[in-house]
Amino acid sequence: MALARKGSRRIVVDGVEYRWRVSRKHWCCDYDAATLGYAVEDAARPGTTLVVETGRPSVAEPHAVPAELVLPREVAAGIRAARSGGWTPGSDGAPFKLRLCAVRPNEP
Repeated sequence: MALARKGSRRIVVDGVEYRWRVSRKHWCCDYDAATLGYAVEDAARPGTTLVVETGRPSVAEPHAVPAELVLPREVAAGIRAARSGGWTPGSDGAPFKLRLCAVRPNEP
């Protein structure tokens, strides 16, 4: 499943260009729509889509991080974690699912 170009953002991680977008859609059968997530694919050759569940609620709670705020550094960290976990973005196949904890990465 390819991401629509409209609404997606470009990110380069370790010299490879990807496209990503925040989504509340059910990308795969057990994706929790109450949790904020995003999808990533290789920009040059879309193949297996990476689906990341952040662990944060998709509806902002009082004193919580705004619901649709996913920072590029979080996406880069998710891509690196998925690559080390076996995601091969250029190959065909079912979406690769990655669940992260609700802890946000440290500031650089």
